[in-house]
Amino acid sequence: MTPEVARRYYLDAMGITAWASRYQLPNALPTEACEWDDTPPEKTPPRDRLQAVLDDAPPPRKEAKPDEVSAPSPEASPLSVRALLGQVPPVAEPPVKEAVSPAPKPTPATSAKPLRFALSCMCIGQRWLSLHPGNITPKEQQLLSNILQAASIQQGELPSIMLFEWPPMANAFEVAEPLEEAREGLSAFIEGSASRKGWKLERVLWWGEHETQQADEIWQVLNVQQTHSQTLALPIWQGPSLAGLIQNPQAKRERWPALNVLGQEWQTLEKGPSSRD
Repeated sequence: MTPEVARRYYLDAMGITAWASRYQLPNALPTEACEWDDTPPEKTPPRDRLQAVLDDAPPPRKEAKPDEVSAPSPEASPLSVRALLGQVPPVAEPPVKEAVSPAPKPTPATSAKPLRFALSCMCIGQRWLSLHPGNITPKEQQLLSNILQAASIQQGELPSIMLFEWPPMANAFEVAEPLEEAREGLSAFIEGSASRKGWKLERVLWWGEHETQQADEIWQVLNVQQTHSQTLALPIWQGPSLAGLIQNPQAKRERWPALNVLGQEWQTLEKGPSSRD
């Protein structure tokens, strides 16, 4: 018997529930393989459970004098249980003056299915995080590159694209707080990427209006309040979806003043605090 199996047997004997991971997290070491005992415990018939109660019942008390008789215990007498089993004739129990109702059991949290969405991420100049709902297409990448070059934000090729998919596992288990867990997952992904790649994030560019259900769900995950993403703890700029701009050339001309202002802010922040004095 391996040490892990022995440990689980000891914990089970002490009444301590042992927990084991149900799936492997990304970049996590695999769980040590061992012989798990998945044999379900045998169910005890109700009659045997009652018999166990009788065996563990305390011995009957000595008869007390009339002036020492106290109120009967609210617990059920073993004799009445034996009567239910047909072992002895029922004995009338004295009435209980005050019955204490058991404390209500806590209602278990209802489970729900996790949110499912994909998010394309790229960091511009190690400073601005550009987010796009779904998997960004080559046409959308080319349009974004043209917009950033025209606004004097990004020259040359776009940075590498990272695809964030939630949930991280294909067959994810049910969760209690789908929205909160998605926010924590996205925050951990961005913070981990920034730490590994040396990003100094200043702002989020969100290219996606409320055109699809996926865009609405990601907007809720970002938890935007007063142009600030509470999930990523960064200010956020909302622009049109790149797919919508491709299909509507007129929208490009209408959006150019806002994009021009965005480019000016990039140049101001790039020069440092002294340029804003």
